[in-house]
Amino acid sequence: MGSPPHFIGGGGTYATIGARIWLPADKLGMIIDRGHDFPLEIDSKLSSYGSEMWHFRGHSDRGTTRALNSYRGDHRGFEYLTPRIRLTPRDLENTRFARPATLHFICSPTRALEIISEVNDVVGWKPINIFEPIPDRCVPEELPSLIKALPAISVLSPNAEEALNLLSLPPAVTRPAVEGAAAKFLALGVGEAGSGCVIIRSGALGAYIKTREREGQWIDAFWTNSDLSKVVDVTGAGNSFLGGLAAGLLLSQGDVYEAAFYASVSASFTIEQGGLPIMTGNADGGAEEWNGDLPRRRLEELQQRHRNKE
Repeated sequence: MGSPPHFIGGGGTYATIGARIWLPADKLGMIIDRGHDFPLEIDSKLSSYGSEMWHFRGHSDRGTTRALNSYRGDHRGFEYLTPRIRLTPRDLENTRFARPATLHFICSPTRALEIISEVNDVVGWKPINIFEPIPDRCVPEELPSLIKALPAISVLSPNAEEALNLLSLPPAVTRPAVEGAAAKFLALGVGEAGSGCVIIRSGALGAYIKTREREGQWIDAFWTNSDLSKVVDVTGAGNSFLGGLAAGLLLSQGDVYEAAFYASVSASFTIEQGGLPIMTGNADGGAEEWNGDLPRRRLEELQQRHRNKE
């Protein structure tokens, strides 16, 4: 058995690329900690998406953070192979990314409380907070901390298994179960400080979006059961979905239901290969292609698919 393949990783990286599919590089930002052994090919790959997106922090005294994804059937395991460095909202202050309009964070509910506290300390900063609970902390013991954080969360988005586990509900993933979990999270206070939304990502079932103002809606996964040959590696799909959602919120003037179409398309590009999708520019200034296809074409196809159901 050979050694596992090495890919650029990190949920934040996939989320940022998910947004990059729709937005120019200068509209996005992510801090990357670069150790003394940071591979040059990774530096080159990231820069190919637009060097303006990245703020590199050098660490000559330590190696680059590495982790291992492992799969046994449908169960995903994840472990850090080197010590990680935590980022906080304060780390953004000395970069051009200070006080972004949208903030996406992946962590435990307990850690989310700390992040929200830091955001609240900055006078006049009221970002759209998109919270993606980290998988191994989607446990019932974290629910009290999550409830405390919910009023400041604009979009709460666990996947279906994580949502059911947080709420101590039976683990079978069905559409009625997902819809019930979304309603429960809203009742627990998502976005009480403003308008709030729950999006439960449910793999091949699609994603369920629910707010207090509108009925819940399912948005299809772009690749359906008839296209499963296109699905190579689902690593990062949920992260890129939420990056696409953040971009979609900007492009749809805040309509989260419309933004979910952008999100589903972003995920579709991520799962077509191991690692990040490939972006190619257009020499005559035309639209960028991703994996040899146009995001706008997929968006229109997915929207039409839903119109045909009405």
